[in-house]
Amino acid sequence: MNKIAILYGPTGGNTEKAAQMVAKAFGEGKADLIPVKDLHEGDIDGYSAIVFGGPTVGTHTWTDVNQKNDWDLFLTKLYKMNLHGKKCAVFGLGDQVSYSFKFVDDIASIADEAIQAGAELVGLVDPAGYTFDESKAFRNGKFLGLPLDEDNEPELTQERINHWVELLKTEF
Repeated sequence: MNKIAILYGPTGGNTEKAAQMVAKAFGEGKADLIPVKDLHEGDIDGYSAIVFGGPTVGTHTWTDVNQKNDWDLFLTKLYKMNLHGKKCAVFGLGDQVSYSFKFVDDIASIADEAIQAGAELVGLVDPAGYTFDESKAFRNGKFLGLPLDEDNEPELTQERINHWVELLKTEF
């Protein structure tokens, strides 16, 4: 398995913490952590496998020009990137209680842009163990990536990441 790029944002919070946990689960020296802030297409040329990690704040806030975050800027670049031949997976933070009708919608936004750029999406997750009402990231009976709920189930995060990374190791 070649080295994996883990692209995440924002820095300094639960998304970065989860990205570090994903990198550790792949094993020392197997993955590079790269914040999406200021990332350019050439920065991922050498990677055939990419993991994207998004925050709890969802697409419902991305249209507010006063609430720009790292993903606002990166998503305007992502769909233009050439991801043909690359396998991509997505994890996203969400809140199953407060946002049960928009649970991990960010996963879908990121996944859809990566697919539009030519990526092959891997790392789909069974919904067993999650309680939610609606999610744009839930399609054909699976999540388009790994949901993590640091607000209500932080004790499950490490186990969920470990299980997901084992799946990714076979799919990458």
